[in-house]
Amino acid sequence: MKKSVLLFGLSILIIGSLELKAQINIPQPSPKAKVETTVGLTDVSISYFRPSLKGRQVFGEGDDYLQPYGVLWRAGANSGTVLNLNTEAIIAGNKVEAGEYLIFMTPGENEWEFKLYSDLSLGGNVGNYDESKEVISVIQEAEELDKPVETLTYQISDISPDNKTANIHFEWENVSLKIPFEVAYDDLVMTQIEQNTKVDPRNLITAANYYYTTDKDLKQALKWIDAYLAEGNNSAQFWNLHLKAQILAKMGQKKQAKEVAEKSIELAKKNSSGDFGYVKRNQDLIDSL
Repeated sequence: MKKSVLLFGLSILIIGSLELKAQINIPQPSPKAKVETTVGLTDVSISYFRPSLKGRQVFGEGDDYLQPYGVLWRAGANSGTVLNLNTEAIIAGNKVEAGEYLIFMTPGENEWEFKLYSDLSLGGNVGNYDESKEVISVIQEAEELDKPVETLTYQISDISPDNKTANIHFEWENVSLKIPFEVAYDDLVMTQIEQNTKVDPRNLITAANYYYTTDKDLKQALKWIDAYLAEGNNSAQFWNLHLKAQILAKMGQKKQAKEVAEKSIELAKKNSSGDFGYVKRNQDLIDSL
């Protein structure tokens, strides 16, 4: 009898485990998505779920619309939309610490309210929204699109040439909303320069290049690159000689810049693997002096 009960129990466990494994996966109405990029030294990502129009009217005045004006919205589907920052950033003029935040929005005819919320456990449950956990709330003008966007889309757009500013960019139906943000990386780079050039002399080149490209102390940049080139056979690295020529040129030391550029050309021409374009780069620099 005991053996029969044991076998029966084992059969139930096997059937139960088979039922758990034999799940059927089907496409979700609002599939998950993620957009991520690096602005400056800040990793920015937005994880969200993407509903589609499917013939529905989304934003407008009154209950006939899926998301009426003036009503708080989870800014996506399912469990909401999450913004992740690995460093501090300034979002629409407000300081936001590194971390993860839920995005909420309140649509309007011309202006939208954009909010960041600190408690991810809320998910998309707007009914339990607690204003004490609100990190920022800003009003931003929305743009009307000429062509409707079928599926809700986020992106990190309009990254500036200096890699310091960009937009959190939302589009759905006939609405485009851009939330500006900016990051600072100079202090981080300067700290790394202070620490890492003492550990590895190869970092002197990175430090010199950063000072050159950001118009900082060029005398210091020249000291760093000279210290690097003095090590071992580094003076044969024609690509780094080109950087030294660029620094000298920016300092107004044209004669010295020309001499270093000519040396770089000489070494580049002798390189068995090719000059990698440095003959032309140096010649262009010489012609510009």
